[in-house]
This record gives sequence, structure tokens and C-alpha cells, in this order.
Amino acid sequence: MKQGILGKFLIAASLVTSMALAAGGNKAPLTGAELEKSVRHEIVMYPKLTLWDDVRFRVSDGNVELSGAVNQPYKREDLQRIVQHVPGVKSVTNDVKVLPLSSFDDELRIRVARAIYYDPVLSRYAWGAVPSIHVIVENGKVTLRGSVQSDMDKNVAGMRASGAGMSFGPVVNEIHVENPAKKS
Repeated sequence: MKQGILGKFLIAASLVTSMALAAGGNKAPLTGAELEKSVRHEIVMYPKLTLWDDVRFRVSDGNVELSGAVNQPYKREDLQRIVQHVPGVKSVTNDVKVLPLSSFDDELRIRVARAIYYDPVLSRYAWGAVPSIHVIVENGKVTLRGSVQSDMDKNVAGMRASGAGMSFGPVVNEIHVENPAKKS
């Protein structure tokens, strides 16, 4: 009697395992826009991505090219490993730059971020897991990347970053404007 119940249990467990493997293990590789969306999702969901990092990518025929900059060496390798495991990715070229580890640059990052995100006009961009304005500092030089809603927000961010002091040279403002003003 016990063997009958145990046998039925093993058959049921085997059936459930087979169904789970068929559902999850047989995924077709993603292509085109789906692959790009999936790669973007994996990068954005990387829990150690911060406003000090700027990671960009390009997808072409299953080949992913990573670029940008991160403030810690382990992030570069983590991002490559994460992207390599996306179904449909054939290869990954990792051109992500690791910014120099520097206490001066760290202090400058914090000063610039405070100047930007404490501004009443820009404070809304601080919401979310990773704020939308990224502060990239390399050897005392500041570059702003990310996206904002208007030309005014981009300009205010540039002015606030420039006013934070300590930067070696002018602030480079590469922020993308999602709703640029119409030119007549």
C-alpha cells in the first residue's frame, strides 16, 4: 500500500518537474526589439547601478556592445555576466570604463549631486531606484548624463553642477531632453 502511494507521488513529482522544465527551459532566444528591451531591463534592474554610473548599450544581430562608465571595477564584470545570460545574446563586447578610485572624485560627486537634487526644480528627478541625472566624475572633470523632461531642467542641472565647485574645467552637460522646446 505504501509503495503505491509513493509510486504515485513520484510519478506526479516527475510530471510537475517535466512541465516546469518545458515551460521555462524551452524559451526561444529573443531577437530584435525584444532582445533590446530585455537587455535594457537587465541593466536597469542591476541593484548596484547608481547615479554615479552611466551604462549604455547597442544590440546588433544578437551581439551586445556595452559602453559608458562605472565607479567600481566589479560592476563592469557584473554587467557583462548579466547581459551574457539574456536569451538571444550571442556575444558581449564590454567597453565599459572603470572610473579611477579617488576620494577627491567621490567628494566632488556628492557635492554635484547635492547641488542638483536639492534644487526645487530638479528634486523630482531624484525619485526612483536610480535617479535620472547621472553624475560622472573622472579625475576632477564632471559630465552629466541621463534624461530630463525639458530644456530648462537640463540648463538648471548644468548651472547647479557648475556652481558646486571643485571641478577641474567646465561641466560637460550631455543630458538628453525628452520633450525639447519646439523651434520656430
